[in-house]
Amino acid sequence: MADASARLRFWGVRGSTPTPTIENLTFGGNTPCVEIRTADNQVIIFDAGSGIRNLGQSLMKEAGGQNIDASIFLTHFHWDHIQGIPFFAPIYGPKNKVSFYSGIQGRPLQETLEGQMAKPYFPVNFDQVAAQRSFHLIPRQESVKVGSATIIPFEMNHPQGAAGYRVEIGDAVIVYATDYEHGDPEHDKTLRKYAEKADILICDAQYTPAEYESHRGWGHSTWLNAVHVAKDAGARRLFLFHHDPTHDDQSMMRIAEDARMHFENAIAAWEGFVAVL
Repeated sequence: MADASARLRFWGVRGSTPTPTIENLTFGGNTPCVEIRTADNQVIIFDAGSGIRNLGQSLMKEAGGQNIDASIFLTHFHWDHIQGIPFFAPIYGPKNKVSFYSGIQGRPLQETLEGQMAKPYFPVNFDQVAAQRSFHLIPRQESVKVGSATIIPFEMNHPQGAAGYRVEIGDAVIVYATDYEHGDPEHDKTLRKYAEKADILICDAQYTPAEYESHRGWGHSTWLNAVHVAKDAGARRLFLFHHDPTHDDQSMMRIAEDARMHFENAIAAWEGFVAVL
């Protein structure tokens, strides 16, 4: 049976760069960060954009001085997906444990993450933070178990590469597929395969179809393509994600309405939104 007490929360939904402006208060301006909390209280985090700062503060308050054990799965290493790591409070607690995972092959994960906290970019080096840290590159075609969740990475079409993740908790399935550009047949087929019968599909929808024409090759997709993926894969719910910095609340409301005309269970994700499995 599906784990009815597991839940998903959006802490950052914006793409490319934070947009802390009054015009974006409804949907939010923080860059990508999504938390899944399992019934056995495992904290599983996808991406570490600026939204992870607020998540870290929440975890510290919730823990009340007790140890925190968190697993962070990164889609790739562009700035908007890792910029919150230096401000994630749990990494400074000596009794805390933070595990970093990546589905991208290539440069060592620890070395990649250390770069943004090296002199002169940040006053504290990454190797000086107090938490117990571990770094895991997930081999191709393999999966990772975190508590009751199984996380399976898959390759997506994005400049310099990116990994999507299929998360299975009991019978429930969440697919996290941000920073993906449609149009490559093999990658399009792969996404539909891993999104098959998903209860929740979180999908890159940065552009409108009209905007996409001048953004080909930038590594992002449209709300209309997200709808096509959801339909083709038989997904139950679609959450549009990685909103463009230029899309204010009014623009996002129009996009959500357009998407719902094609797929009834489409939602434009916003900060603070919680979905229960």
